[in-house]
Amino acid sequence: MAQLELKNISVRFGGLHALSKLSFTIGNGRVVGLIGPNGAGKTTVFNVLTGVYQASEGNVVFDGENILGNRPYIIFKKGIARTFQNIRLFSKMTAVENAMVARHCRASKGIVGSLLRTRSQKREESQIKKKAMEALTFMGVEKYADDVASSLPYGLQRRLEIARAIASEPKVLLLDEPAAGMNPAESAELMKDIARIKDLGIDVLLVEHDMKVVMGVCDHIVCVDHGIKIAEGDSREIQNNPKVIEAYLGQPANQ
Repeated sequence: MAQLELKNISVRFGGLHALSKLSFTIGNGRVVGLIGPNGAGKTTVFNVLTGVYQASEGNVVFDGENILGNRPYIIFKKGIARTFQNIRLFSKMTAVENAMVARHCRASKGIVGSLLRTRSQKREESQIKKKAMEALTFMGVEKYADDVASSLPYGLQRRLEIARAIASEPKVLLLDEPAAGMNPAESAELMKDIARIKDLGIDVLLVEHDMKVVMGVCDHIVCVDHGIKIAEGDSREIQNNPKVIEAYLGQPANQ
């Protein structure tokens, strides 16, 4: 299992402190939930982990290596994949083409092979499509492989985005509000899918506002408010933590 660790990460945008000395670990075969009110800094964490934002201080250690400062495509190739709060599929490409794009990070043939259409390049392209189809099958969207992504219903687009991330064979998967816009039945199926993703040996960091999903699938939960970690523990500890209750309700738990 991979291990991804944030060590005293701070992010500042001018005078705004988006994150302040935030530390926690993703790994050891767990699904970790990252929760907090709107504006707490959750998506900022994702952007730091994937190289979109640079931290003002601290370290991000992945498999013993400090990856802070690496470009997003390097971090992706190392094994950290993500989905987005707002779906970001290649809308004019088919479902299988979307998954194949992610799979190319594991390709070894360069531009010369692609231009010349060498035998080894064709074999690799066939293998890329095979792995892409396996990811679509895992997420139950294989029968839509040749459909244009934008033509799929919203729930299937969500599944396709997760399948695309899985196709890259990540060690850690960051899911940014995957249940957003889903009905209760779809959310229940998603909970089963996240458990199956963990069974693949992929560690998961989940940002989600649906507390039923969070409490149902997460082994460990970190709660942030205004960029500061206010609580960490299992679901029972988080549910009963007065700081968490105050952050969500806007008043102390005993009032």
